[in-house]
Amino acid sequence: MTASSHVRSTASRAADSKPLEYLARGGFIAYGIIHLIFAWIALQLAFGDSAGESDQSGALQTLAKQPMGKTLVVATVVGMIGLALWQAFEAAIGESGKQDRTALAERFISGCRTILYLYFAWLGIKVLRGANASTGDSQQRNASSLMDSGGGRFLVGLIGVIVIGVGIGLVIYGVKKKFEKHLNTQQMSPSVRRTTRRLGVAGYSSKGVAYGIAGGLIVAAAVTYDPGKARGLDAALKTLAGQEYGPWLLGLIALGIAAFGIYCFFQVRYRKV
Repeated sequence: MTASSHVRSTASRAADSKPLEYLARGGFIAYGIIHLIFAWIALQLAFGDSAGESDQSGALQTLAKQPMGKTLVVATVVGMIGLALWQAFEAAIGESGKQDRTALAERFISGCRTILYLYFAWLGIKVLRGANASTGDSQQRNASSLMDSGGGRFLVGLIGVIVIGVGIGLVIYGVKKKFEKHLNTQQMSPSVRRTTRRLGVAGYSSKGVAYGIAGGLIVAAAVTYDPGKARGLDAALKTLAGQEYGPWLLGLIALGIAAFGIYCFFQVRYRKV
């Protein structure tokens, strides 16, 4: 056995461990809670309450303020690390089956998810330490620094285009129900499968629209040299709330994000891990 085969075999055995599976499934509970709180913040924003951060960092800060909130944030951090470990193994060894271009793309996406889950874990740790966990402030500072450097505005604009692409990808992923291939649908009753499908479509589509608006604002920040627009989801939702029909659209997006949060709870049982 070659060294690479030995490493792959070891990684495969670790990925198949029950403790890692339970940790990953528990992570979906934490991920769902984050999105439900995020949806509640967005819904409040739609009705005129613009205080606080309207993104996942705001959700973690809100969670920390609840009774036993710090304990819940600790559990969230552990859950995010569990999801990150699982996706890191997926990125390293891939799922079983034919290793074609689609499989390679899935491994790349798993790598991106690993970074995302670790980022949420890092935000949770910052909340626990009492540090400023505002992703909007951080993104604004980073955009300002980039735009002050040579070619920085082009780079910020490119990031915005990538975020728009992510948003479009999420909408397509949801509308085409591509998420179902990662679920053990054969274990579902017909009613559960219909419910899960509707939640997934609404959830991924709503997240995609939010990311698309955020990406458009990042591009606008680069064009107009206004770092204040490059605040990610926080700026996207607050900008939408300020439009004539924005509160209604924001309310629909909030409901969609809540649907994604509930969809995460279905993943606890039915996700292929």
